Amino acid sequence: MNFFFTIIELVGGVLTNSMAIMSDAVHDLGDTIAIGSALWLEKVAERKRDRNYTYGYRRFSTLGALLTSIILFAGSILILSEAIPRLLQPQEVMAKGMLWMAVLGIAFNGLAAWRLHGGNTSLNNRAVMVHVMADVLGWVAVLIGSIVIHYTGWFWIDPLMSVGIAIFILFHVIRNIRKILSVFLQSVPAEIDREDMEADLTSLDGVRGLHDLHLWSLDGSYNVMSVHLVVHSGLSEKQQQNIREQAVVVAKRFGVQHPTIALEFDGEECGW
Repeated sequence: MNFFFTIIELVGGVLTNSMAIMSDAVHDLGDTIAIGSALWLEKVAERKRDRNYTYGYRRFSTLGALLTSIILFAGSILILSEAIPRLLQPQEVMAKGMLWMAVLGIAFNGLAAWRLHGGNTSLNNRAVMVHVMADVLGWVAVLIGSIVIHYTGWFWIDPLMSVGIAIFILFHVIRNIRKILSVFLQSVPAEIDREDMEADLTSLDGVRGLHDLHLWSLDGSYNVMSVHLVVHSGLSEKQQQNIREQAVVVAKRFGVQHPTIALEFDGEECGW
């Protein structure tokens, strides 16, 4: 749907001489490639773990988010490079043609946003949603701008809208890229309070302390943890099992989907 609308945009942009429409056509061409690859990688990410990818393929979804964001970033820079010269030297545009293109744009991209709404919350899906929502808002701006141009003849509104759309996209893309890099660099997920988690784990009956607590996310929504809990010497197998079960409950309460709990007896030397 995005690809066919890109063709419509290219033709409409040429006929109306609108920089805003042409810029969005370039942006949508990048969208077609980015969203296609992102959705394919999202499917790959659903594969189960195997001997080569022991945590599964979830990182492929994050890779899709990164590729999508890079393409969107490059497209926004291209829009700025084309729109700024026109802002300094405005050219006449066909306001009525822009208006009808805007109506089509809102319809096409609104349908796409509706189809994606309520999907999973991975960074990949968020990146795709940024694409689509930016397109919807962009066409709303073109619709308003075309009406203003029609009644005022202010042709500089057209490149001004392009600049505004590009800046809006860049703001959200940069924020998304920061989250993606945080996942790739295996930082502690922002939604997990590490200090509170440590306090709850060490307060478990029989636990004397902990070390080697590692927290990271595979795709921005699926979180992983590993930890060594130091327990009293002489605990029975049943007591050790209870501690592990309680620790898993604590981890899941804090949003960890894949916890790994290792127990060490008090005074035992850890090799890590």
